[in-house]
Amino acid sequence: MPELPEVETVRRGLAPVLLGHRLDRVQIRRADLRFPFPDGFGQRLTGRTVVTVGRRAKYLLIGLDDGTVLISHLGMSGSFRIYHDNPPPLDSHDHVIWRTSEGVEVRYNDPRRFGFMELTTVAELATHKMLEKIGPEPVYPGLDGPALAARLRGRATPIKAALLDQHVIAGIGNIYVCEALFMAGISPRRKADSVRGRRADKLAAAIREVLLKAIAAGGSSLKDHRQPSGELGYFQHAFQVYGRTGNPCPVCASGVTIKQITQSGRSTFFCSQCQR
Repeated sequence: MPELPEVETVRRGLAPVLLGHRLDRVQIRRADLRFPFPDGFGQRLTGRTVVTVGRRAKYLLIGLDDGTVLISHLGMSGSFRIYHDNPPPLDSHDHVIWRTSEGVEVRYNDPRRFGFMELTTVAELATHKMLEKIGPEPVYPGLDGPALAARLRGRATPIKAALLDQHVIAGIGNIYVCEALFMAGISPRRKADSVRGRRADKLAAAIREVLLKAIAAGGSSLKDHRQPSGELGYFQHAFQVYGRTGNPCPVCASGVTIKQITQSGRSTFFCSQCQR
């Protein structure tokens, strides 16, 4: 599933072609994705001008000039493609087509249909069921060590599981939790409540650094993720531990290798020597 860096990469790709432009045509080619499309979805968007292209956690938020906000989640395999001239024939998985006043065509493609699109308003956005309980954004300086420690206080679960909880911090998934814990030198098995003081400072900084580097690299393309331009992300080439079971630890002395365990049904990659 796309994590925060991949969704932010999509947001940055869509903003130049949508922001300030009118949606002259909006077509849906099936009745549902993960959920049914809202009633009158195409008609409610057609003719409206895009005034904001934002992101909250793993959700894209596209604001329109009448106060409507489109909430979009990419699910497992969703992606947007942008075509300036001569778009190719429609693919069977191109489920939503937008045509802007500048003649740009934007297509939402989702083979597995785990993504969704919903409509709300600016006034109701903060209390929308998908967003109201999400934790703070980790790429902003406000999530420092003390703030992170406060959110982990009283949690007896392993730190890996706590960081995957979107109520604790927004948008971080399995890849970037593994990488951030490695950068901070914290074992994924450590109890979340014990991450305080200097450990919390290091972890907060590592989370932010890993995510910003991934955004700059266009995200990680392991299976489905592509930028709206069609380009792959390339942060996967910078992984220190994720997917590197049996490889030498890039920090420890020769002979120490990356281990893999399962936590909460997810694979965890780490170094048992330098992560404590």
